Amino acid sequence: MKPTFKVLIVDDLELNRHLLQHMLKHDGFDVVLANNGLEALDVYKKEKPDLVLLDVVMPHLDGYETAPMLKELAGEVYLPIIFITALEDQDSLTRCLDVGGDDFLSKPFERVILHAKIKAHARIRDLSQKAFEQKKELDFYRLKTEREHQIVEHIFQRAFEGNYKVPHLLDFHLSPASMFNGDIMLVELGPTGNLYIMMGDFTGHGLAAAVGTLPVSSSFYSMVQKGLSVGDIAIQINDILLKLLPDDMFCAASIIELNNMGKSLSVWTGGTPDMYLIDNQNDQFKTIESQHMALGILESDEFDAASMNYSVSKQEQLIVFTDGLVEIMDENGEMFGYERLTELVKQPHYQEIPNIIDELNYFSGGVEQDDDISILSLRCDEVNSNLDQNQYSYSKLAHSFSLTVDAEAIRSSDPVLEVIDMVTLIKGAKEHRSTLYLLLSEAYNNALEHGLLELSSSIKDSDDGFLDYYMQRDSLLNELTSGHIIIDVNYVPEQTSLYFTVTDSGKGFNVDAKKSELDNEDAHGRGFVLLQEIASSVEYNDIGNQVKVGYQLNEA
Repeated sequence: MKPTFKVLIVDDLELNRHLLQHMLKHDGFDVVLANNGLEALDVYKKEKPDLVLLDVVMPHLDGYETAPMLKELAGEVYLPIIFITALEDQDSLTRCLDVGGDDFLSKPFERVILHAKIKAHARIRDLSQKAFEQKKELDFYRLKTEREHQIVEHIFQRAFEGNYKVPHLLDFHLSPASMFNGDIMLVELGPTGNLYIMMGDFTGHGLAAAVGTLPVSSSFYSMVQKGLSVGDIAIQINDILLKLLPDDMFCAASIIELNNMGKSLSVWTGGTPDMYLIDNQNDQFKTIESQHMALGILESDEFDAASMNYSVSKQEQLIVFTDGLVEIMDENGEMFGYERLTELVKQPHYQEIPNIIDELNYFSGGVEQDDDISILSLRCDEVNSNLDQNQYSYSKLAHSFSLTVDAEAIRSSDPVLEVIDMVTLIKGAKEHRSTLYLLLSEAYNNALEHGLLELSSSIKDSDDGFLDYYMQRDSLLNELTSGHIIIDVNYVPEQTSLYFTVTDSGKGFNVDAKKSELDNEDAHGRGFVLLQEIASSVEYNDIGNQVKVGYQLNEA
C-alpha cells in the first residue's frame, strides 16, 4: 500500500472520527477529517482524498446527500465511498448503494475488516487512475490527429483551389476510399487558352498515397503556365516522383491537352486503364490504351515522353477513369471489370457520369469500396466558348445579411460553414473561399471560446495545456444553455470589400491588453495576430465583445 493513500473520514461524532483516525494512521494511511457533509465537500476540494469513510446520519447534509456530490467532484476517476453505519435494515443499505456508495462498514469498527476493505478499493482506484491517464493520452493523440487531419485537409483544399475552370466541358466524380484521396485530378488553362488535364492514381489510398499529390499539383500548374507539352510535363513529374517516393510507390497517370479551338487532343498515358474516345454522330468508339510505364518508376534516360495526337470534332467525348472503378466488387467478390464498363459506355445513356455511377452502385450492392474511384468526361469544344468572361470581376451590388446563433445552434451546427457558403455566392468571392473561411472561423471561435465560454488562454501554459484547454472547451460547450453570437456580413462594392462583424453576448475583454500580446512572442493571441496578418482591417468595440474584420477581394 502506498504511504500517500489519503482517506477522508466524515462523521459528526468526534469519538468515531478519532477511533478511525487512530486505526488508519497506525496502518500507514494519511487521514483528513470532516464533521458533516458540507464540510466534507470543502475538505475534498482541498485535499483530494483517495477514499471516503462516510457516516449516514449527520446534521446539515447527511450521507445520502453527500455521496453523489462527492462522486461528481471526483469526475471520471473512481472514488470509493464506504458508508459507516449502525443501520441494518435492507432499505437503508440499498439506498446507500443507490446514491453512490460502494461498500459498508458496520459499527463498532473491526480493524482487520476496515483494512481489508480499504486495500481492496485502493486496488480498484489505482486501476481507475491508470485507465484515466491512458484515456487522457488517447484523447490527446485523438485531438492531435484530428487537428493534423484538419491542417492537411486545409492544405489539400488550398493546393487544388481553382480546379475545374471549364464546367461547360468537364463532368467528373471523385470518391475516395478513405479521408484522403490517392487519386489526383488537376485541370488548368494554359497561356494560349489550351486546356490541360491530369488524372493520376498513386499506389494505395489514404494519407500515405495522397502525400505525393501536393508536389505533383504544384509542378503541374507551374508547367502548364509555361505552355509545355504533355510529354514534357510527364518528364518533370516523373523526375519529382523518383526523388520523392519510395521504390514501391508510383503514380499511374494520364496527361491530356485539348487545344483552345477544341479540335485536337494530345495524350500521354502511363500505367492507366484504357480511355474511351466516343463520337456518337459518326458511330465511332475508340479505345486509347496506355503506352508507357507509370510515373516514378523509370530513370530519366529510360523515360519515354512520346504522346499520342488525335483530331477531334465538337461532338466527341473523352472518358477517363482510374482502376478503382473497374476493380470494385459485388457481394460475391466479382469485379466490375473492363469488359462490362466498355459495353456500358458504348450506350449513349451511360456516357453521362451520374448514370455510370448509378450502375456501379447497383452492381456493388452496397459493398464498401476499397480503392479510390475517379472518373472524368471531357467534351471536345472550344475551351473559351462558354466561359464566363467576367469570372474574375466583382459584384457591383451591395450585399448584407445577419445571422443570430443561439446556444442550441452553437452546440449542434457549424454556422461559419453555412455563412461562407452564402458569402461565396457573391460574384468574385468564391476565389477567396479558403481565406474568408479562415478569417470568419477565427473571429467566431474567439467569440465562442473567450466570450461565451470565458476560457482563458493561460490554460495552455502547462505541459498538457492544449489538451486541457480543448477538453474544457468541449465540456463547457456541451453545457452551454444561454447566450448567442451574431454574425453580420456586408459587401461594399465601391471598395470590393467584405466585412464580417461578430458580436457575442459575453462580458468582453480588455482590448488594449489583447493588442499588447502582439509584442510578446510567447503570447496566446493567435487569433488576433492571424486576423491582423490576413485581414485588411480589424476593429474591436470598447468592451471587446465585438470584432469587425474587413477583407479586400481585389488586393488578395
